[in-house]
Amino acid sequence: MVCERSEVFASACALARAFPLFTHRSSASRRTEKKTVTVEFFLVGQNNGPMELATLKCLASATEGVRLAARIVDTPCNEMNTDNFLEEIKKVGKDLGITPTIIRDEELKERGFGGIYGVGKAALHPPALAVLSHTPDGATQTIAWVGKGIVYDTGGLSIKGKTTMPGMKRDCGGAAAILGAFKATVKQGFKDNLHAVFCLAENAVGPRATRPDDIHVLYSGKTVEINNTDAEGRLILADGVAYACKDLGADIILDMATLTGAQGIATGKYHAAVLTNNEEWEKACVKAGRNCGDLVHPLVYCPELHFSEFTSAVADMKNSVADRDNTPSSCAGLFIASHIGFDWPGVWVHIDIAAPVHAGERATGYGVALLLSLFGGASEDPLLNLVSPLGCSGDSPPEEMERDSKRRRLV
Repeated sequence: MVCERSEVFASACALARAFPLFTHRSSASRRTEKKTVTVEFFLVGQNNGPMELATLKCLASATEGVRLAARIVDTPCNEMNTDNFLEEIKKVGKDLGITPTIIRDEELKERGFGGIYGVGKAALHPPALAVLSHTPDGATQTIAWVGKGIVYDTGGLSIKGKTTMPGMKRDCGGAAAILGAFKATVKQGFKDNLHAVFCLAENAVGPRATRPDDIHVLYSGKTVEINNTDAEGRLILADGVAYACKDLGADIILDMATLTGAQGIATGKYHAAVLTNNEEWEKACVKAGRNCGDLVHPLVYCPELHFSEFTSAVADMKNSVADRDNTPSSCAGLFIASHIGFDWPGVWVHIDIAAPVHAGERATGYGVALLLSLFGGASEDPLLNLVSPLGCSGDSPPEEMERDSKRRRLV
């Protein structure tokens, strides 16, 4: 790989996507020896000395995170059900010396998680909320990453058709990305409190399935009239962000999800959509995307005009919009934000990755690099500091920064 030092991180993550881990081809199972891919970096331009061992370790952590996320997304639901996703979370916890907090099945109902429970109660494998927490000494703020982990989405009783249902194993892409990013972030050293919240459920059809017209009480205490059981991701994430706010005391809440098919129309196949209550964080997301290769573009944030789409005569809100032609991706994000409150003083960021989570029939591991870059300023790792939009802009000569920014605009 021939590149400038500023492009090393994005290049490594891009290379990782080209070598997916999951396959069930019979020829692969007959192969006795494992294939090894060796990547050599040759740096050009200014600051082109040999790469430090610490940089290589960071690249190894990042690429492992990308491939872990892609493997989970590529794995079908007959293997990657909620039980097995929890095992993946426990494995990462064991590697990092962290014991996850897990709330499952009827306990979700008892503790008021009406969104996660309502979506997942019809499935054979019960829904769960799982949390991995990194709480170092000297932390100055608390960050929560909340991931949508719908291991399969039939649409529920508002069932998807035969052409739109295939590929719905990928509906856990947000949770998978957060797991991969959390593992890499903590391995490289992170100075602030970081909680990874996984909202896991299978949106199945059965006698216990949620019906349109049902009303659920979510963890925020707000009531939701269900008018579309295929708008389920926002229900589980609403519980996740409310938990992050109420129980974890988060100052910054970022949720990541394959939330809406409309995202691909709004921002295309390659850019995720960002919706946030903070203009500086919106800019930071776009810049981080350019630094790491996980591209991002903003959605309109205007709750005073758009949240009325969810008006219900009998509950606090419905779960799906009245007018699907009125920026549905923005509205879906606003639904989640409403469960921490539009007047909440903290930073809320919503990343919709429905389209970039896959390229053709393969998962991309999208989101891992973005989270590592976006929060790189709080890392102890120099490379993550470098790619952070909030970090080391003063370390490079102005002419080099200008040249780099021109090139990144062409990505």
